[in-house]
Amino acid sequence: QLQASGGGLVQVGDSLRLSCADSRRTISNNALGWFRQAPGKEREFLASISWRGSSTHYADHAKGRFIISRDNLKNTVYLQMNSAKPEDTAVYYCAVARSSIAGSRPESYHYWGQGTLVTVSS
Repeated sequence: QLQASGGGLVQVGDSLRLSCADSRRTISNNALGWFRQAPGKEREFLASISWRGSSTHYADHAKGRFIISRDNLKNTVYLQMNSAKPEDTAVYYCAVARSSIAGSRPESYHYWGQGTLVTVSS
């Protein structure tokens, strides 16, 4: 079961690292992605990483503050968020892609985890 964790209440400017692991299936052969959905808004892409971690792709609004990484031995993908802003408040989701490389299109992902809520307080 794919499960994101690490969310919570943070202050503006704080850093936070989210994790996403699957306890039942191996995700090391697939690209992985992070998305988020803010209240009243559509789900949006943040970042993706190829199966070996050698290639990453970021949404323009995520470049410079978000870093995606993975540890295949731990079957886990991470999202480091720096310099948190109030507009980062959202539920953050990880997703497993259909192939070893994936981009921003949600339809490229076939397996979605339970999200984790991040609230940034000013």
